[in-house]
Order: sequence, then C-alpha cells, then structure tokens
Amino acid sequence: MATLLLVEDNELNRDMLGRRLQRMGYTVKIAVNGQEGIDLARTVQPDLVLMDINMPILDGWEAARILKSDVDTQNIPIIALTAHAMTSDRDKAGEIGFNDFATKPVDFPALVGMIEKWISHAHITG
Repeated sequence: MATLLLVEDNELNRDMLGRRLQRMGYTVKIAVNGQEGIDLARTVQPDLVLMDINMPILDGWEAARILKSDVDTQNIPIIALTAHAMTSDRDKAGEIGFNDFATKPVDFPALVGMIEKWISHAHITG
C-alpha cells in the first residue's frame, strides 16, 4: 500500500487522520510543521503528501512551494488540508502547485478518493 506523509501541527487532527488512514492500509509518516514535512518528503519519498496550511516554523504554502521547486520532490502529489474554504485560497493552492484541496473538517471518504486519484495518476505518469 502507499506511503503518505501527513504534515499537520494539530495533534488531534494528526492522530485522527493518521489512525484512520493506517486502518485503510496506508503507511503514514508524520511531520508537525512545514520544515519537518520538507525534510521527511526528501528522505521518505512518499507517494502523496497531505499538507496543513497554517503551521508554525514554516507554513504549508511555503513548504509546498519548496517541494514543488525541488527536482527530487516536485512530482509528489500534495493535497492541501485547510479550514480556509474561500475561492482565493483554492486558487492560491493551485498556483503554488498543490494537486488538490480538502477543507476541514475533513470529509474522510472524499479525502480517500482524492488520495487514490492522485496516487493512481502519479503511478501512471511517473
């Protein structure tokens, strides 16, 4: 099964999503801020990154910019996880290079659908 990197500073969100994704059969690696997320993405090379936007040290916007500009990580799909549901946030996510956008509270079945879509797409095109 695929390896996912969950970059989330909120412990409750991290635990809930991490456990549910593991029960679905995914291997889940955890980072608690954007810098840790970048470091883990470079070493683990996950199949997909779930990236919170508002985090300490380095936010999800900047972390995604860095991952998408790095030849070693630019093809890893990234799904934004955010409480910001405005069209401008969705547009900004697309401009930065996020592959998809999920609002909090997370609709788990919809999120799993996004994960499967992007992992399948990455394996076809990668």
